[in-house]
Amino acid sequence: MTIRRSSTGRWDAAFSVECEPERLPENPHQVGIDVGLHTFATLSDGTAIANSRFFRQEEQALAKVQRKHSRLAEGTPERRQHGKVIARVHERIAFRCRNFTHQLSRKIVNASGFVAVEDLHVNRMVHLHCLAKSIADAAWSAFLAQLAYKAEEAGRTFVKVNPAYTSQTGSQWGHRQEMPLDQRLFECPCCHAQLDRDLNAARNIKSLGLQSVGLPLEAPAFRRGE
Repeated sequence: MTIRRSSTGRWDAAFSVECEPERLPENPHQVGIDVGLHTFATLSDGTAIANSRFFRQEEQALAKVQRKHSRLAEGTPERRQHGKVIARVHERIAFRCRNFTHQLSRKIVNASGFVAVEDLHVNRMVHLHCLAKSIADAAWSAFLAQLAYKAEEAGRTFVKVNPAYTSQTGSQWGHRQEMPLDQRLFECPCCHAQLDRDLNAARNIKSLGLQSVGLPLEAPAFRRGE
C-alpha cells in the first residue's frame, strides 16, 4: 500500500495486489487509431472520438485564480494558501482527463482483437509551442499507454507503427501527395476517392500494423466520393 499527500493537501491511498490478467474472448474486429487535434482520435471503422478539451473548459477558472495569485504578496500566508486553489484546478483537470482516457481505452480494447496505433513521440511534440496546449489537453501519451497495458492484459494484439506519411498516402491504392495541416480532405487523383484525412490515416495505420505482424489486409469498402 502506498499513501501520499497531494499538493492540495488531500491524502490518497493506493493498494497493489497480484492477480491473473483477465483474458477477454477472441474478437475478430481490427482497428487502426489516428490521434489528432481536429478530433481526439479517429478509428479506421469511421468512428470519430471528439476531443473533450478539458483544459480549455477550465481555462477561464485557471486564469482567474492565477491572476488573483499574482496580486498576492510573495512569502505571505495568503499566497501560500492560495497556491492550493491553483493546485486543485490542475488536479481536477488531470482527473477528468484520466477518467476520459481510461474509459475510452477500455471500450476499444473490449471491442477489438487487434489494435494498431501511431508510435508518437508525444513528449517531443509538446515542445512545439503552437501545438503544446492541444496535445497536452488531448492526453495522447496517457491514452496510448493505457491502450497498451489493457490490450496486453486482455490478450489482444497491440502494435505501434511509424506514423510517417500515413496522412499523405491514399489508403486505397497507395498514392502519396502533400497534405498541408489545414487540408482536411484526402482526394486521390488515381481512384478519385475522397475521405477525411484522419480516417485515411487510421486505415493506413491499421494496414501497417497488420503487415507488421503478418496478418492479412482487409481493404475497406470503396465508394466513389466517400
